[in-house]
Amino acid sequence: MSRPPAFDRLHPAVQHHVVNSLGWKALRPLQEAAVGPVLDGDHALLLAPTAGGKTEAALLPLLSRMLQGGWRGLSVLWVCPIKALLNNAEPRLHACADLVGRRVDRWHGDVGAAWRRRIAREPPDLLLTTPESIEVMLVSGRTEPRALFQDVQAVVVDELHAFAGDDRGWHLLAVLERVRRLAGREIQRLGLSATIGNPAALIEWLAPASSRPRRIIAPAGETPARPASVHLDYVGSLRNAAKVVAALHRGEKRLVFCDSRARVEALAAELRQAGAETFVSHGSLGLDERRRSEEAFARGRDCVIAATSTLELGLDVGDLDRVIQIDAPATVAGFLQRLGRTGRRAGAARNCLFLATADDGFLRAAGLLRLWRAGWVEPVVPPPDPFHVFAQQILALVLQEGRIGRAAWRDWLGRMPAFGAPAGGRLDDVLGFMLARGFLHEEAGMLTMGVEGERAFGRRHFLDLMSVFTGEPAFAVRHGREELGRVHPLSFQVRRGGPAVLLLAGRSWEVSHVDWSRRVAHVRAAAGERGRSRWIGAGVPLGFELCRAVRRVLADGALDAEPSRRARGRLAEIRGGFAWVDDAATAVVRDAAGASRWWTFAGLRGNTALGEALGPLRRRTGREENLSIRLRDGVDADEVRGRLDGRGAAAIADGFPVADEALESLKFSACLPPTLATDALRTRGADPAAVDACLREPLRHVVLA
Repeated sequence: MSRPPAFDRLHPAVQHHVVNSLGWKALRPLQEAAVGPVLDGDHALLLAPTAGGKTEAALLPLLSRMLQGGWRGLSVLWVCPIKALLNNAEPRLHACADLVGRRVDRWHGDVGAAWRRRIAREPPDLLLTTPESIEVMLVSGRTEPRALFQDVQAVVVDELHAFAGDDRGWHLLAVLERVRRLAGREIQRLGLSATIGNPAALIEWLAPASSRPRRIIAPAGETPARPASVHLDYVGSLRNAAKVVAALHRGEKRLVFCDSRARVEALAAELRQAGAETFVSHGSLGLDERRRSEEAFARGRDCVIAATSTLELGLDVGDLDRVIQIDAPATVAGFLQRLGRTGRRAGAARNCLFLATADDGFLRAAGLLRLWRAGWVEPVVPPPDPFHVFAQQILALVLQEGRIGRAAWRDWLGRMPAFGAPAGGRLDDVLGFMLARGFLHEEAGMLTMGVEGERAFGRRHFLDLMSVFTGEPAFAVRHGREELGRVHPLSFQVRRGGPAVLLLAGRSWEVSHVDWSRRVAHVRAAAGERGRSRWIGAGVPLGFELCRAVRRVLADGALDAEPSRRARGRLAEIRGGFAWVDDAATAVVRDAAGASRWWTFAGLRGNTALGEALGPLRRRTGREENLSIRLRDGVDADEVRGRLDGRGAAAIADGFPVADEALESLKFSACLPPTLATDALRTRGADPAAVDACLREPLRHVVLA
């Protein structure tokens, strides 16, 4: 292979195996660019499309550092957002590390106690894990965290974007700060991602308060042999989508994405009805069932796998021919992840076919493709004010250490951007509230677990402390001894004339018995009747930029993909009902029956705040929308202007409503002063920029005949 200076910096053993064992002729652009910064110990963000070589770009120089520095013990943590990704990555990492005499192992929720004890006794050089499992290692009485983490030198965060946009990212940063303190050294932090719109901000977030250099490594890379092939079709129903998928590209391997578990199950049943060999993958399937599906799909050729975003991340399901999207994901980043699953063979093009089943999905796909063609990707923004994560971390620290000084948490967590000086007073309020409510107990300036904290999160219940998110209530579904998956109890609503019938793993199951106390449902194969399963998901609100892209599509009628004749015809029909759309203005539209809507195209968060500000002018339906706000019959633009006149975007955003169920869904909110919890959710929910954009634009009044 050619030997650029970057390659020559790798340890000789690594060089030897890259050439002779892996058989590589050259490093890929990202791998070559990463060698120097990683070897120098810099914090770095490694960005490349899916299958762009990010894993080896981090691993090869880290193995060199291990050998050159004589690292011993557990020296590298490799953190992934889901267990399936850990399982998928382990053979690849193990194969490389084994070549130079280093060990790789994994620790997550499906790893048994004996396996964990072995890891604690004989730590590997590199450990694949999740933030929740690191938390377990820190607080469990069965491990000695100081001994386990004393040799950690570096951490790799795989699929960084999947963490940074929600509270799991804050939890990850917090446990890494605690590992840093136990190790007694600065720990190198490497983030891997394919899709980030704001890399400079994210590397600062990943490596806060560090004196080491921070690097963004995103070389231009190889130019694809062929441009991406993206098509848009309108099919009108999920059944029609299944017919198209079953008939199209026969003999090829097709990965079909839906954005809910229920839709995945329904599509899989329709595909099987249409004669396609079909497999299923989503997070509520039993582990064995999911693995069987993914392994069978990886081996097959003429087959389909229906999946949620669980297969959006870089899981290896073999050499894909096609990606098909039912309706559209909520983000450009999600689409890029899915598109990147294809085109990995030499000379193959990345491809995606959008099959819209309804008008809203069609418009969402068209708007998303408009943003994609323009090169726009959402910034990943960590949620502000994670006070509940702070409460969780204080409880976890008390469990880990037995007791801590009241101000000692700053030594463990004070470098985190969310827990720094600006938040100091509010964090003191959280501590005071936790003491007053008995979650903590203070004696002689030392904090220990209080009576209420012991009851809820003490040693007998500490597993509930490991995660910062609340899962929906779920029942295990068992066929004999096999667990098929988990469903919401609403799935057991009895149908007329017989027991409930579930749809799971693309097959129908008749419920024979529900053990409500153990949360287990026993089932048998159902003959004939199509079942249905329920899961309760919050859904993903559409952002301001995507909703404005939808408005541009309605205004100019251009489609930024290769549209089918049906897609062109459907867009023409939809635009016929939106002839009034102006891409530079919002509009209050009154239809022939007198019903009024304010078409803001502001996104769900902006519309929620604006709707609340409208007060009695708004029709309260219990359901907010992404593109418009329902008004009372007969309301016109002058009334809307009058209601909002003189009110700034910040004041309107401050009125963002926070429902009781939202507070209940915020895990550890019981540890927060109620006003603080409400304010945090309001800050997270509001979109002042979207509100400001709507207030600045002209507001038209349209009356339809």
